[in-house]
Amino acid sequence: MNRRTIAFFVLSSLFFGGTFVAAKAGLEYFPPLLFVALRFDVAAVVLLSYVLATSTRDDLLPSTRGDVTGIFATGVLVIGLTNALLFVGQQYATSAVAAIVFSLNPILTPVFAAVLLSDERLSARGAIGMGLGLLGVALVVSPDPATLAGGDAVGKAILFAGAISAALGAVLIRRAEPTLTSTVRIAWGLPLAALLTHGFAWSAGESTATIAWTPAAVLSLGYVAVVAGVLAYIAYFALLDSAGAIRSNLVFYVVPVVSTIGGWALLGESIAPLAVVGFLTIFAGFAVLGTESIDVRPRLPDLPARFRTIEDQPPQEEPRGFRSD
Repeated sequence: MNRRTIAFFVLSSLFFGGTFVAAKAGLEYFPPLLFVALRFDVAAVVLLSYVLATSTRDDLLPSTRGDVTGIFATGVLVIGLTNALLFVGQQYATSAVAAIVFSLNPILTPVFAAVLLSDERLSARGAIGMGLGLLGVALVVSPDPATLAGGDAVGKAILFAGAISAALGAVLIRRAEPTLTSTVRIAWGLPLAALLTHGFAWSAGESTATIAWTPAAVLSLGYVAVVAGVLAYIAYFALLDSAGAIRSNLVFYVVPVVSTIGGWALLGESIAPLAVVGFLTIFAGFAVLGTESIDVRPRLPDLPARFRTIEDQPPQEEPRGFRSD
C-alpha cells in the first residue's frame, strides 16, 4: 500500500466516522429514511455538477457491461441499500449493537471474494488481523452482553443485511472491472441511491412536514451530504480500486474509533477505559495485516552479524590449501 492508498484509507475512515456523529445530531430533526434520501439528493447535485464541468462526454458515458454493473453495485448496493438498512436497523438496536453487527462487513468481504474473485484471498495472517480488528471494535463500543444476546432480532437482521449489501457490492465492483473512474461511477450511483431511499421513505409514510429546519439540522445534513456523501465515497471507491475489496472494507473497523472520539469531542460523550484498549487492539490487527507483505530479508546484510541466522550468513571462501568434501 503506497502513500496515496493510505491517504484514501485515512480520509474514508475520518469522513465515514464523522457520519455517525452528524447523523445522531440530525436524527433529532429528520425522519431516518428521509434524512438518508435528502442526503443523497444534495450529494448527487454536488457531484454531478462537478463531473459535468470537469469531464468529457466519453468520460461520462458507460461503454461496457462492467461499467453498468459497477454503477448498479455502487448506487444500489454499497450506497443506497446499505445506508437505508443501517438507518432502519438502528431504530431497533442500540448504537453499540449496530456497530458490532455492521463491523462484520470486513469478515463477510473475503467470503464473497473467495467465490467471485480469483485475485483476492485471505491468508492466515490476514484472518488473525481481521479477528483482532473485530475484537477491538467490540471493546470500543463495549456493548452490554445481555443487550447483544437479546433485544429485537429483526433489527439485528436488518443491520446484518446492510453489512452483506456493502460487502457484496464492493466485491461486485472489483469483479466487474469498470472502465469509468470511481468519481463518475459515484455520480451515476448517487441518483440511484436517492431514488431507492425516497421509495423506502414513501413506503414508510415519512413526510417532509415532520422536518424541523434549524441551523443544526442544516449543518448535519450538509455534513452527511457533502463530506460523507461525496468526499467520503470518492475516497472509499478510489481506495477500492487501488487496494481491493478485502483491504478497503477494513475502514469499517476504524469508523467506530473515529465516531467514538468524535462523539467525545463534539457531543460530550464519555470514552470508557476499555475503549482505549479497543483502539490498541484494532491497531494491533492492522499491524498484523500491514506486515504481511513486508519482507525483511533484503535488509539482513545491513544488520550486525550477531542478528543473522546461519542460513543468512554470506558464503565464505575456504582457506587456501584445503579442499571440501
